[in-house]
Amino acid sequence: MSEIESHHQTDVLRLDRPESKANVPPARSQWTNRIDYLLIMVGFAVGIGNIWRFPFLCQTYGGGAFLIPYCIALVFEGIPLMYVELSIGQRLRSGSIGVWSTIHPCFIGIGISAMFTAFTIGLFYNVIITWVIWYFMNSFQQPLPWQYCPLTENRTEMVRECAESSPTAYFWYRETLNVTTSLEEGGGLQWWLVVCLCLAWIIVYICTSRGIETSGKAAYVTATFPYVVLFCFLIGSLTLEGATNGLVYLFTPDVEILKNPKVWMDAATQIFFSLGLGVGSLIAFSSYNPIKNDCEKDAVVVSLINSATSIFASIPVFAILGFKATMNFNTCMDRNVLLLINEFDAAEGSVTRESYSDQLNIYNQSYPHRVSLLDLMECNLDDNLNEAASGTGLVFIAFTQAMVNMPVPQLWAILFFTMLFMLGLSSMFGYIEALLTPLLDLKIFPHSWPKEAVQALVCLVFMLLALTFTQGSGNYWLSVFNDFAGSVPLLFITLLEVLIVVHVYGFERLSKDMEFMIGHRPNLFWKATICFISPLMLFVVLVAYIVDQATSTLTYQAWNPQSGLFPKPELLHYPAWMIFIIVIISGAGAVFIVVAALVQCLRGKTKRPHIPPPSEYDTESVQP
Repeated sequence: MSEIESHHQTDVLRLDRPESKANVPPARSQWTNRIDYLLIMVGFAVGIGNIWRFPFLCQTYGGGAFLIPYCIALVFEGIPLMYVELSIGQRLRSGSIGVWSTIHPCFIGIGISAMFTAFTIGLFYNVIITWVIWYFMNSFQQPLPWQYCPLTENRTEMVRECAESSPTAYFWYRETLNVTTSLEEGGGLQWWLVVCLCLAWIIVYICTSRGIETSGKAAYVTATFPYVVLFCFLIGSLTLEGATNGLVYLFTPDVEILKNPKVWMDAATQIFFSLGLGVGSLIAFSSYNPIKNDCEKDAVVVSLINSATSIFASIPVFAILGFKATMNFNTCMDRNVLLLINEFDAAEGSVTRESYSDQLNIYNQSYPHRVSLLDLMECNLDDNLNEAASGTGLVFIAFTQAMVNMPVPQLWAILFFTMLFMLGLSSMFGYIEALLTPLLDLKIFPHSWPKEAVQALVCLVFMLLALTFTQGSGNYWLSVFNDFAGSVPLLFITLLEVLIVVHVYGFERLSKDMEFMIGHRPNLFWKATICFISPLMLFVVLVAYIVDQATSTLTYQAWNPQSGLFPKPELLHYPAWMIFIIVIISGAGAVFIVVAALVQCLRGKTKRPHIPPPSEYDTESVQP
């Protein structure tokens, strides 16, 4: 398109129909305008991980110090790899399987591997949306169900599991998950989670049933609404007691921690996974672009928006973590103060948080034996701030605890879980597209089947398999998929992608393509990063990750009210059968690549096909 089409146009797509020539890709749907495309790209890249994963890494690795390796990884790994995926998808006009089989038939396994990885990630990702829906449905109650501990049947005391942990932890582990004490205990399906899972997949189907036509328009809401809520949470969180303690922790870098090589590995891994590289979604989305769309600008803009969102989201997150740490510190101090007052019959108010240390020293000098018998706890604000909270612990425990201390907590809860729902849904668009586009390109299903029927079948299979995550042990299963489905497979896939583009497709050919598509060849930065720096970083991170996993004991955290450490999680070893599943999840992608290459060789498909020059495509473009 020479200009952005008017917004009153009813169809989101139009057909790109080049002249009928051999080996030229068939007519392919196109984005109506650049805004649809950019919003769905931002929506896919900016997901729940920006809220719970990035702040966790900042907290683990010295606050602001983590931003140094993170930004280096963004510039030299994230942006160049996104540049490669967007440019090759736009140039070859296909999904992940079509792109790599077009370059060479033996590389079809890379597309299959990417499709399988998108399937495994999407399988558990929508379960998070399931949990969010459950919390959203409970956010209309007064008081919020995670605000207070429930009473026992005789209504004389609080339920012990809740009293020994917290109302938010109890609602999460018992009322939501009804979690078992180990992975080996199934626990049966939890009907309320099954209902929410069905609802989550119905919503995903409705929003993606007509491909980018429906998901492109849905992105106007799913990609923008979270920023409104984040800004509201920024204002609200700054009013909480102790919020400044969290912000000081975030913006006070501990540069000494940069000597730890694991910091650099996690920074490179985070920026890589955050952008959604390697699953085929970016290739699929860019394949619907006009041939002369400025994919170079897209790569830079989407990458910067994604990283800026992570940093912006960290401010309210750390304000809330500061509030949580302050609340825990105050609770600890109040308990100790009460013990001193009761033991020595002191007047109420004679011992306060501020005077506690001085009064303790006085009592300790006069009555050391009596003080030693008291069960006084060591209260330290820094220790509370250093207690890293990630994933579900951050979203469903720390955040919900902060909500009950805000004015009109129901409103904050509704806004927060609506935001998480939008973030998760927009990311699901990408995973569904990464799976559906190759399936349609391969023409696996009969031509008579409408796309909506194929989409319904895909969503139904997803939903049935995801029932595993609605068991009492479902949270443990999700942790396995979260830790291993998107680690080694994506690193391996993307390393192969960049090596193939540089050494098989040829960087010189890519440069000529880019000159035709955007008007100029890649500059020195792109050449250096794509040909040398990015592959080297990927290789180092991949090897370091494999070595780290191979030399460490695989464990998981279990919620066990009978444990002597309760309410702290119990650390358990994975059973042998689960380690076997982990190996399959991590290594299946590489097996697909090797087996597919062998099959193609046995079939005699070893000749590289002719790739028509880009001038044979529709040359219209969406103006930036």
